Amino acid sequence: MDSLRAEIRSFLRWKPPGSAQAPSVRHEVVDGNVVRKLVSYSALDGEVIQAFLFEPVGAPRAAVVVLHQHNSDWLLGKSEVAGLAGDPLQAFGPALAHAGVMVLAPDALGFESRRAHADAGSPALAPQLPRGARPSDWVQYYNHAMHRLVRGEFLMTKLLEDTASAVSVLEALSPATSLGIAGHSFGGNLALFAAALDTRLAFAVSSGAVCSFRHKLAHGTALEMALVIPGFASRFDFDDLLRCVAPRKLLVVSGALDPLSADATAVVASARSAFVERHATDHLRHFQAPGAHELDRPRFDAIVDWLTNASECGVREPP
Repeated sequence: MDSLRAEIRSFLRWKPPGSAQAPSVRHEVVDGNVVRKLVSYSALDGEVIQAFLFEPVGAPRAAVVVLHQHNSDWLLGKSEVAGLAGDPLQAFGPALAHAGVMVLAPDALGFESRRAHADAGSPALAPQLPRGARPSDWVQYYNHAMHRLVRGEFLMTKLLEDTASAVSVLEALSPATSLGIAGHSFGGNLALFAAALDTRLAFAVSSGAVCSFRHKLAHGTALEMALVIPGFASRFDFDDLLRCVAPRKLLVVSGALDPLSADATAVVASARSAFVERHATDHLRHFQAPGAHELDRPRFDAIVDWLTNASECGVREPP
């Protein structure tokens, strides 16, 4: 799988990142045995990224980057993962931290603090301010993708570079801790791509996102703009990404009625041989619920339980 990973890295022009400095702390709240910090740090291109950092009391059992969903809600990013706004079944930060897992939840490009008009404020820090996305929020995100395409670049590469910066921050904060990544929907796409390419990650969860390009194109399924990677689907597909994770740990979560994970069972089956060959058959798991795309309690609980325990015997590979 090393050669396949190298091919995908080359295609996306992704390079293993360097080390990172500890983030700057902007705000801090203590909640029982968990400290929630609003932090900022620099991306590879120098852009400042805001994130919520959840630190459990004592040595963490693992450290996980949790990537927020899209849901066309540009005001919500890290705050939804933090449980301060939005869907409570996206609040992985406090749930994992109370189980002893350190969590970093950054804003993705175009969301919350990284909107073009972020003067409206974070819903977590200034709930008294008027809420509601501006029409230009969608246009700005569209431009993040389209302006890169005309330059021969990919939005996915920028998002993965930012994700790698988040992993580097966690690595600097807790160098001896097993590192993981997780996300649902938009976050699930990024988590899978990141886990395939960044071998510092010992375990990963991709929820509501594993669906082959073959199926999407055949059934007219909409593509999130970061997945618009010219030429990618003619050479690679989602089962290739899963293969690149082997022998590290991967949990795929899907809904039986979810069009965005419609053929997850087939994709997992196609990739399983890579885990078998690396003597890591049990490191690829698939949890399918009967519901649609939106997370439900059984999937949320399954993700939290799996992440809480996945650091045991976690595998990291050379970069």
